[in-house]
Amino acid sequence: MTVQAVLAPVFAQVLLVFVLLFWMGRVRFAAVGAGAVKVRDIALGERNWPARAQQAANAFSNQFELPVPFFALVPLALYTKKADLLFVVLAWVFVASRIVHAGITVTSNHVPYRFQSYLAGALVLVAMWIVFAVRIFLAPVGI
Repeated sequence: MTVQAVLAPVFAQVLLVFVLLFWMGRVRFAAVGAGAVKVRDIALGERNWPARAQQAANAFSNQFELPVPFFALVPLALYTKKADLLFVVLAWVFVASRIVHAGITVTSNHVPYRFQSYLAGALVLVAMWIVFAVRIFLAPVGI
C-alpha cells in the first residue's frame, strides 16, 4: 500500500477533529451570545453548558479517546510495512464509525445508536490491532 493510501484515513480522522472543534466553538459562542449561559457559569466547569453545546463538546472530546490507539497503530503499521489493503479498509471503516458516532452525538444523541457506532469502531480497532500483532509475531525476525 502507498503511504498516501494508509494516511488518508488518518487525515480524515484529523479533519473530523478540527470540524468538531470549530463546530463546538460555534455552538458555544452562540449559546453565550443568546444568553443561554453566562461566562461566569462555565468558567470553571463545562457541565453548565446548554445541552446542544455540551453535545458538541462531548463529540469533540470523544476524538481523544478511542482514536488514540488508532493514531498509535498507523505509524507502527507503516514503519513495519504491515499496512496492506485490509489495513486500509479497516482504517476507513473505523473512521466512518467515528464520523457516524460524532454525527449522532451532535444531533439526536440517541444513546443506543451512539453506542452501536462506538462499539463498531471499537471492534474494528481491536481487529486492526489483532491483525497487526499476528503479522508482527508471525513475520520473519528483523525489520
